[in-house]
Amino acid sequence: MSKEISLNTLWNSAISKDRVFHSDELSHLPEAARRYLQHAIAPGTKIASAVRLYMHGEIKLKSWIPFKAEQVICWERGLIWSATAWMNGLPIVGSDRIIDGVGSMQWKLLGIFPVMSATGSDITRSAVGRLQAESVCLPSALCADDILWTSTDSSHSDSNLDSSLHSSFLVQGERAELDFTIESAKPRLRQQTGRLKTFKLPRWNNLDGSEFHYMDFGGIMEEERTFSGYTIPTRLRIGWYFGTKRFESEGEFFRATIDDAIYR
Repeated sequence: MSKEISLNTLWNSAISKDRVFHSDELSHLPEAARRYLQHAIAPGTKIASAVRLYMHGEIKLKSWIPFKAEQVICWERGLIWSATAWMNGLPIVGSDRIIDGVGSMQWKLLGIFPVMSATGSDITRSAVGRLQAESVCLPSALCADDILWTSTDSSHSDSNLDSSLHSSFLVQGERAELDFTIESAKPRLRQQTGRLKTFKLPRWNNLDGSEFHYMDFGGIMEEERTFSGYTIPTRLRIGWYFGTKRFESEGEFFRATIDDAIYR
């Protein structure tokens, strides 16, 4: 079962690939998609199938509380986010995960007393949405041949406008429909930027207490860094109701800084 799989087990199951990134393989993609991928992956970088992330930040559980976490994303199998958060000075230890089509959450006060445990088809579908969103930390996954890219920028001529991209692909049997905002090219400064600014997707949840349904979920990428040829967001604000005023007032629940990223 997925709960028996540790971070190290998932990390060690990643299959190393022999391919390296060549930008000329992107010639058939929309211009903004080429800019994004060329910005995110340096030429000659080995195509990774997994990433191990180390991060800290704040998570909102009624109030904002600090956390430290380690995460493994193995694209073929899923992800594990293992964290410790501190509420009133007491540690809450646990993980969120989606492994081989099974999602679960388990959190314990002091690592002993159960605080939250959840499984089932709705939890799995929501966890798949998280995996879809976190493809932005493993840009090599977005180079696959089955990623369908479309752009809505063909009608405007102002090169200073940010680019809007849509990607569609299958993950763990669920179709991802991700919208990206990509920083505009800046010809006056002779820069062809492709920095990711925001992402949004429909993700399964019952945040409002109703039946589970798809809700707008997304994030703002405030900073980025390069690790082993991959340039990824390293300061993020994530939440529900993305793209509306409700994101700021009630939807945002996760603020993270990625301190290190290792690719395999």
